[in-house]
Amino acid sequence: MALRLGIIGTNWITNQFVDAAIETGLYEMVGVYSRTVEKAKAFGEPYGATVFEIDLDVYAQHPEIDVMYVASPNSLHFEQAMTLMKAGKHVIVEKPMFSNPTEWEAAVKVAKENNVFLFEAARHIHEENFNIVKNEIKNIESLQGANFTYMKYSSRYSQVLAGHEPNIFSLTYSGGALADLGVYPIYAALSWFGVPDSSHYFCTKIATGVDGKGTAILRYPDFDVTINTGKIANSYLPSEIYGLNKTLSMDGVTGITTIELIDRKTDLKENIAQTIIANPMTEEAQAFAEVLNNPTDEKQLKNYTEWQELSRQVNRVLTDLRQDAGIVFEADKKA
Repeated sequence: MALRLGIIGTNWITNQFVDAAIETGLYEMVGVYSRTVEKAKAFGEPYGATVFEIDLDVYAQHPEIDVMYVASPNSLHFEQAMTLMKAGKHVIVEKPMFSNPTEWEAAVKVAKENNVFLFEAARHIHEENFNIVKNEIKNIESLQGANFTYMKYSSRYSQVLAGHEPNIFSLTYSGGALADLGVYPIYAALSWFGVPDSSHYFCTKIATGVDGKGTAILRYPDFDVTINTGKIANSYLPSEIYGLNKTLSMDGVTGITTIELIDRKTDLKENIAQTIIANPMTEEAQAFAEVLNNPTDEKQLKNYTEWQELSRQVNRVLTDLRQDAGIVFEADKKA
């Protein structure tokens, strides 16, 4: 039987996830929570949804729903996930899953107590090309470092320039460049290289107090990873991982379409990337369903444990980077 899916958040990323979930054939769309019933119906009815709610407590108790996908503003993730898990729902939360380690630890504890699964929707770690890079790194002798760039101008920055404070640029809603886009290369670095010895963040703060753009340095024993991220400018730089002889050059760290392997000694240049799936969220939806449908399978439980540990590490490093730059979310004051 298909997993019965409910969602919180009715933006473009939710559309993409629901499309991906349905494409796998392992989910059916059932419910939508929104600020108005009209908005919930407008989103859900085209997918065949039948449950529309504006009361979170009532929504959480619906027996027709097995798993919830949460894509609300970052600062709302924790309270919503806690409510859903206490009601016995499995929860998939868009990255960044929670604002700080205090929230992360509390939520994982509640998931265990209620025997439900809690996933962070870091879609790129489930993509085939992401894992091709991960495997190819093992063949790089004397790793010397990496540069990752994810910088994309946000249309909502014009609101900031006009004196407003949209959610994604708000300390109240746990926003900013690092939280919104930097989470992708941080996930890549920790997945590919492990936890750094130390981390530093040099950012440009904007009028709302969050980081508009910045450069993070992750220090490892023998190399550094430099991460450029931002939401107030565009960058078209490739991302690279380099050793003494071999270099991997990618068109990004998420949704990777090209992986050029360059060997200095042999002058070899080869694109080792595979053809990508049209919807970049299909692979993660498939991966989550395999765990949910096989909750006692050793392989699936191992995958889940590894994803959860990586999520914990990323949350810790993101928090360390923010603290290094003096960025304090409202959620941090409650911790």
